[in-house]
Amino acid sequence: MSISFNDRVAIVTGAGAGLGRSHALALAKRGVKVVVNDLGGSVDGKGASSDAALKVVEEIKAAGGEAIANGASVTDPDAVGAMVEEAMSAFGQVDILVNNAGVLRDKSFSKMTLDDFRFVLDVHLMGSVICTKAVWDHMREREYGRVVMTSSSSGLYGNFGQSNYGAAKMGLVGLMNVLHIEGAKKGVHVNTLAPTAATRMTEGLIPENILALMTPESVTAALLYLACDEAPSRLILAAGAGGYAATRITETDGISLETDHQLPEEILAQMDKILDETGEQLLEDGSGQTMKFVQKAMAREGAS
Repeated sequence: MSISFNDRVAIVTGAGAGLGRSHALALAKRGVKVVVNDLGGSVDGKGASSDAALKVVEEIKAAGGEAIANGASVTDPDAVGAMVEEAMSAFGQVDILVNNAGVLRDKSFSKMTLDDFRFVLDVHLMGSVICTKAVWDHMREREYGRVVMTSSSSGLYGNFGQSNYGAAKMGLVGLMNVLHIEGAKKGVHVNTLAPTAATRMTEGLIPENILALMTPESVTAALLYLACDEAPSRLILAAGAGGYAATRITETDGISLETDHQLPEEILAQMDKILDETGEQLLEDGSGQTMKFVQKAMAREGAS
């Protein structure tokens, strides 16, 4: 079965290098017209240059594709708005948004400044919010859209020295969950990519022989799936070194306590039952948890 893009238009943020560059090149190779967005700063977000984005555009055009470069900071709503207008002027529409731009300012939480914490959240989380907001109504009006967030195992599971990065990356999962619900009736699918790859951000952390397997292209295969016409919605797809897996947030069936037993000592005593995975659920929205507990309470009260 062939993956289809049907002359779609994509904006890829942070596309001047690493994963973003790989995403932009692969989309263009499949006929997607691409806005290559990159501020051109360092890994920690300092400086700016349009050189990287322009080079990727040149690569795309040399291969027969269509692309334009854009140097907007994803943290600047006005610049992002202008980027979307530029995309509309050049290509007439925006079908795909890949929220890939990111920075690192790693330190243990005790040594991290609040400014560094806030800056990483601003780029990863608020940058994705700002870019998605800029295309959201357009996609809803056209009743078609593919939005891909970029999370990380640091957010899903934790990683020492990355409290700011981890908080931002898990925040994107919450954003996806809500936008999936709000976009469903209008054909806007929202998913999350959780990549691991050899990029500027992983240099010095992984042995060389393993790094050779962790290509950005192996992750991009997952991105192409999440951005295509046949894409699902509300999927966290992990990818790296040719491996692909789904991350799911489930909730155990749990227990229901009578009013006079709703005590921390009772929770402690029954923690094995609370942690029992038998009957755990993948809830569709926040009300699912409420209804589960209400139904348990009603059953408990009816039986007493």
